[in-house]
This record gives sequence, structure tokens and C-alpha cells, in this order.
Amino acid sequence: MKLAKTLIAAAIGMGAAHAAFAMNVPGPLVTPQWLKAHQSEVTVIDIRGGGSMKAYDEEPVMGKDHFVKKSGGHIAGADLVNFNDIREERTVDGVKLKAMMPTAEYFTKVMDAAGVNSGKPYVIVPTGNAVFAMDRGTRLYFQMRYFGVPADQIAILNGGTNAWINAGYPVSIKPAPKKMGDWKATGEDKALLAGLNDVKEGEKSGTEQFIDARPTAQYLGIAKKPINKTAGHLAGAKSFPIDAIVKDDHGAAMFMSAADYKKIFHDFNISDTAPTTTYCNTGHLASGAWFVVHEILGNKNSKLYAGSMNEWTNLGNPTVGLPG
Repeated sequence: MKLAKTLIAAAIGMGAAHAAFAMNVPGPLVTPQWLKAHQSEVTVIDIRGGGSMKAYDEEPVMGKDHFVKKSGGHIAGADLVNFNDIREERTVDGVKLKAMMPTAEYFTKVMDAAGVNSGKPYVIVPTGNAVFAMDRGTRLYFQMRYFGVPADQIAILNGGTNAWINAGYPVSIKPAPKKMGDWKATGEDKALLAGLNDVKEGEKSGTEQFIDARPTAQYLGIAKKPINKTAGHLAGAKSFPIDAIVKDDHGAAMFMSAADYKKIFHDFNISDTAPTTTYCNTGHLASGAWFVVHEILGNKNSKLYAGSMNEWTNLGNPTVGLPG
């Protein structure tokens, strides 16, 4: 009798959990039209950082062609997450490193402070004005996936707020409400994340394809970000520069189709099926490349090296390329 009651209770619990996520997102990217139709059924998360934070409650500026010229406003009801908060300063081998992959505890606190709740699928909405903005969205997407959100419960609005505005939908300029959320990290999908030792082993064995997602000058070592100790790239890494990751559509930075990326990868001599690790300076731009490889192209044998050149160079590991 006790066993029967236990099984019934378990079935009820599973049913409740399923009901909490009764709707699935159609894929890793959604359109403004889909989001408009399902807005009340999802949790919308607005992700932005730096100067774009103040534009959250400012009117957008429209061009003479009636398309967005300057980002402004947000989708009504969206929770505001500051991109500058989602990564954490960590100490690795005695070296303090900024903008590193956070712990589950840290990330949970950031999401809760932003008012993010559990119980509905998530749609992440960057401002959408440039590749850097879309890659803020992919980094948040990656961390939410890593910390337990299922793939069918999270998506990014392709083109972000700018695409939403261009589709003719209204935005709000109300300040972000002060509220606490109840979002929780529920696990860690380690298959998505490459660590320092993974990169060393992959470089040594030659079996891992490394994709450098930075601007070409940084890949070549002509330029260097201050956060890195040395210039250049990982030995054998292939360049997938930021200007090849998205295309502009009237001021909205759009991810492309799998067929488009297959053609681009062919031109850059990049495999779309090989075991792959993406990196950049701090795991921001590399998250966009990972999103293309893992989510759009469907290569599940791909990882993000979140530490990227920040960790790699500051811990004394070698690079190749021209001196910065």
C-alpha cells in the first residue's frame, strides 16, 4: 500500500513538473511574431550591458525608412539582467581573473536579483543592434543551459529588441521593477564547458578543432585586449571572426540559417562536425560561435572555453601570431 501511494505521489509530482513546462520553444531562435503570440506564456529576459543599460527606459530612434536607427526601450514585462554581472572574478592558480565562468551560487543570486522566476520557458532578448549585443544573449543562454535549463525551454529572440521594433511591436520605457526572483541553478552540464586542461589536451592531441571568435586583428596578434597577457591565438585555431557570425537586417543583427553557416564554414575551412571548442578573450564572443556550432548547426560535440585567452595567457600558456 505504501509503495502504491509512493508511486502515485511520484506520478503526480512528475505531472506537476511537466505542467510547469507544458510549452516548449520551437528552437534556439524565435521570431518576433512567435514571441508576440506567446508572450504571456514565457519569461522574457532583457540582457544588456555598458551604455545600453540606460536605453532600457528610453524611446528608440527610428530612421526615415521607418526601421530602428538607435536601440531603445524593452519588451513589456521583461526582467533586466546586466551582462556585466553574470560573470565572476575567480582566482586560478593564484592569479585573479576577471569575467570568468561563475559558480552556481553566484549565478543564482544574479538571476534572482534581476527578478527572474522559474516555471515558464525563457526567451532571452538582447538589444540586437550589433554582434556584441547578440553575443551577450548567447553567453546568458549558455550559462542558463549549463546550469540546468533544458534546450526546449530556452531561446533567443533573433535580432533582439531591434527586430521586435522593426516588426511593428511596441516597447515599454518603464524602469525595471525592483523584485526578487526564485530562479535556481539545478545542475551543471559539464559536456558544454571546456576547462584549461581540456584545451591543453586538445591542443596536444590535435584531435580538437579550435575556433577563435575574435576580430581578425586579434586572431593574427596585430591587436590585443588589455585583459590578455600576450597576443595571438591558440596553435592550430581557425578564425571565425565576429563580422561573419551575424548579418544586419535594418539595424537588427540576425543569426543566419544552418545552410548559411555551412557555406561560411566551408569558406573558412572549418568543420561543422568535428569535436570543437570555441574561445575568444573572455568567453563573450565565443559564446556566439558556440551557439552557431552547437545549437544552429547541431554539433553536440562542441564546447565553450569560458576562460578563453584571459585565462590561457595570464597563466603563461603559449600563443602563435604576430606580437601585439
